[in-house]
Amino acid sequence: MGFLRNRAGIIIVGAIGFAIVAFLVSDALQMGGSFINSSQTEVGEVDGEAIPVLKFNEQVELNSNNFKQQMGQSNLDPQMTSYVIENTWNQAVSKILMDKEISRLGLQVSKNELNDLITGKNPDPQILQNFGDPQTGQLNRMQLNSFLDNVRTQDANSPVSMQWTSFLLNIRENKLAQKYNNLVKNSLYVTALEAREDYSQRNKLANFRFVNLEYSSIPDNQAKITEQDYKEYYDEYKYRFNNQQESRTFEYIVFDANPTKADTAEIKALVDKTSGEFRAATNDSLFVSINSETKMPVGYIRKGQLEAVLDSAVFAATNGAFIGPIFSNGQYKMIKVLDIKNSPDSVKASHILLNPATEGGADKAKAKADSLAGLLAKGGSFAELAAKFGTDATKDKGGDLGTFARGAMIPAFEDAVFNGKTGDVKVVATQFGVHVIKITGQVGSSKVAKIAMVDKSLASSSKTQQEAYSKATAFLSTARDAESFNTQAQKAGYSKLIAENVVVTQSTIPGLDTPREMIRWAFGADKGDVSEQVFEMGNKFAIAKVVDVLEKGTLPLDQVKKQIEPLVRNKVKARMLVEKMTKARTGASSIEQVAQKVGRAVTPVQNIVFANPVIPGIAQENKLVGVIFGSQPGKLSEIVEGDNGIYVFVVNGFTNPAPLTNVFKQRVQVAQGLVQRAPGEAFKVLRDKADIKDNRVKFF
Repeated sequence: MGFLRNRAGIIIVGAIGFAIVAFLVSDALQMGGSFINSSQTEVGEVDGEAIPVLKFNEQVELNSNNFKQQMGQSNLDPQMTSYVIENTWNQAVSKILMDKEISRLGLQVSKNELNDLITGKNPDPQILQNFGDPQTGQLNRMQLNSFLDNVRTQDANSPVSMQWTSFLLNIRENKLAQKYNNLVKNSLYVTALEAREDYSQRNKLANFRFVNLEYSSIPDNQAKITEQDYKEYYDEYKYRFNNQQESRTFEYIVFDANPTKADTAEIKALVDKTSGEFRAATNDSLFVSINSETKMPVGYIRKGQLEAVLDSAVFAATNGAFIGPIFSNGQYKMIKVLDIKNSPDSVKASHILLNPATEGGADKAKAKADSLAGLLAKGGSFAELAAKFGTDATKDKGGDLGTFARGAMIPAFEDAVFNGKTGDVKVVATQFGVHVIKITGQVGSSKVAKIAMVDKSLASSSKTQQEAYSKATAFLSTARDAESFNTQAQKAGYSKLIAENVVVTQSTIPGLDTPREMIRWAFGADKGDVSEQVFEMGNKFAIAKVVDVLEKGTLPLDQVKKQIEPLVRNKVKARMLVEKMTKARTGASSIEQVAQKVGRAVTPVQNIVFANPVIPGIAQENKLVGVIFGSQPGKLSEIVEGDNGIYVFVVNGFTNPAPLTNVFKQRVQVAQGLVQRAPGEAFKVLRDKADIKDNRVKFF
């Protein structure tokens, strides 16, 4: 219960400030370098500055614990773990890039500025968060000064001093990020001409008629693509094929070891036996700890905390009811309903924590706690006693723990405060020490249920697992290269799955939830390599073959052929349709004549704006709408090749909006959009120019 422990999430996010936000709006993180030859002690490098793996792991653990608290979970699944690792990497890269840029610009936070952010008239939001009066929202200067006096008495290496130093660094970094952010924003300027143009693009209306021939009107097998077609398209749009991250494409065969009918029957028999024993058990906590897989502590839950099928059954039951076994989410679950009652939704409490180690043992700590409780019963000041005898950071707040709901505290502490009433003083022993607790308030009331739950997963037997593994190893023994991988798979009738453009940090691929080992292997393999091992992932075993290696940078034509094939085919179809439309347009004096020649109807369209180039009934057609707004009314247009087909049109006319009377307001509106995008765009430039090497695949 150290200083600011409950606000770890705020500090983590605050430490990165603007840089995290900037990263979140970016598309992908630029990476580079070899995954094989990098230092074994560095998880990555940013512009020559290494990210040590030990330091990175510490931050991953810190962020994981914070994420668990936010999600209310004791463990993270592979996807959540991957998310935390990715965010930690983003934080590390963002911090290095921002620190370098801030240093280059000469931005600083002076000692006087920092002091002002702590004790000045406008303290930092983090100071208000931790030392503010919840009633007024204002800074509690007495509480802050008391804490600062305590810090001054501490050794520089004490936990409190180190946490406070870290806290100050976070405030300093946030202020620097704010200065940089303001510098970028203040560099933006919207002219009156730009404001009027934006107003026109959003409000000027176009009315027109068109005739179109869709690309889909030509069957794909009639549009023959040549190598020259591919080359021309690739050369024209080469800028689109810049690969930001090295990636792999690989095929794999999965051998499932899902539970058989015999496995299911065996588990069900065990569950039925356990159910009978659970009904008869007299020590539910002991039974749960021995027989349950998840070992959920016996305690009270609120409605909505269980899966829907269990939740509805529990809260429709009476005291002493036994529910189940119910099969849900791959597990058999059985529940004893021990108590149902109404309970506060949240509690406000204060405590004085005594440390048995410094009090001469648990008994002496308990005796001292009883004495303090006696003093409180006689009218003693809880805040004064907490400041004098408390051993955690709350003593500087008079022992105040704030308001919290069920699940925020350890079970013994929670039971004491939620089962008492406002004004009660209780002495409770936990793994943290001995607490003198005062319940200072209770908010709301709703039904809660005390339950004991035992669960058992429907898992495959060792026999089933071994049979699947044997099939996988048998296949591996015959598939030693790309050619034999393909022929043996076809011979055995195995289906090949494919994972395309897998990046180094990816956590899932089709059909597999925990493929990190396979992905790590793929990034150390070459095109055509077959894995030398069977990858084990729960009830699945897999063997993989690398199909393609996509290096960072501009991809060659042969690696994007499959990707661009539909677009190139549309180019070929466009040539065919343009020839047809050209013949129809030749000699035609009206759009109706063109329509008649191609056997199509004229389609009228009204009230299209430049800023929203969507053609009703078709799709977005940027090029077509752009040409329309640059055309003269009443004139038959040239042929326009769009994304969905080719078009000929006639503009009936434009409807201009009312004159812009408040240019300043329009400039402000346009500027607001720019300001929102500016931080992300500025950081994207820093990221794109940086030399970033990502070695995470070797460690995670």
